[in-house]
Amino acid sequence: MRERDSFLQTERPEEPAREGARGALNRLGLRIRPSADEQSARDDELAVSQHWPGPRTIAVVNGKGGAGKTPTTVLLSAVFARYGGAGVLAWDNNQTRGTLGWRTDTGAHDRTLLELLPEAGRLLGTGAQSADLAHFMHHQPREKYDVLRSKPIRLAHENRLSPTDVDAIHAVASKFYRLIVIDSGNDESDPMWLRMIDHADQLVIATTTRADHAEAGALLIEALEERDERSARLARESVAVVSQADPKATAAELDHVTSGYRSLSREVVSIPFDHEMVDGPLRYGALNKRAQRAWLSAAAAVARGF
Repeated sequence: MRERDSFLQTERPEEPAREGARGALNRLGLRIRPSADEQSARDDELAVSQHWPGPRTIAVVNGKGGAGKTPTTVLLSAVFARYGGAGVLAWDNNQTRGTLGWRTDTGAHDRTLLELLPEAGRLLGTGAQSADLAHFMHHQPREKYDVLRSKPIRLAHENRLSPTDVDAIHAVASKFYRLIVIDSGNDESDPMWLRMIDHADQLVIATTTRADHAEAGALLIEALEERDERSARLARESVAVVSQADPKATAAELDHVTSGYRSLSREVVSIPFDHEMVDGPLRYGALNKRAQRAWLSAAAAVARGF
């Protein structure tokens, strides 16, 4: 059969600018290309809108408390769900008092992963339906993703979960969700934490501009590089998200941390300070425009690793 060029168009047509002065002129009838900044945002939106064959799991990690793991879990989940649609789960894989449930909306119940575990076998059966998960998950109506909580009101020894428990929860999650974002605890030696790493397809190092947070994240990467070949690959392909948690942090401090992570991670994204991230429920839509754009960049960096 002889070769020929197809008559069908394969390239995606470029849409005219919608923002700024260019967008204003286009609304008057012109057709001007988007600026570099607008095109970059569109590229990131396209990246986070993708659906991949098979479920994907993201582990958000740092061995130091207060490094921004929970905000990173919440806001990455929100971005992927807003742009890519349903099927995103944020899971608090925490042996101690995980706070994911405190930073997100509560559903019509107070159930957690402890109530889900006894039902895992039934949910993995052929008769289970996605709507059955509403008994255990807390849907976020504004941001369009679900949350699986830990039990923060219980002591750690009462909340103890095993690697087998992690396997069961992940099996249920990966059956019903296309993307799983896992918020983790601080004990990197915990078998539950290590089992999460075994299930992860992508690693996100959450840190702030504080030196102890940044150093803890770097040490974690180095430890995973020594663990096994798969963990080493996750470490090399990780995305570092550096949040300016302190409004007084200087540009030099932010640059120092981001520059240091460029030799450790595949991509590094910095997040500017936003008062909405400090306390209370976290909502992507409530952030200022700079912070929203930064979190879109962070999610796109993760998406490029799948």
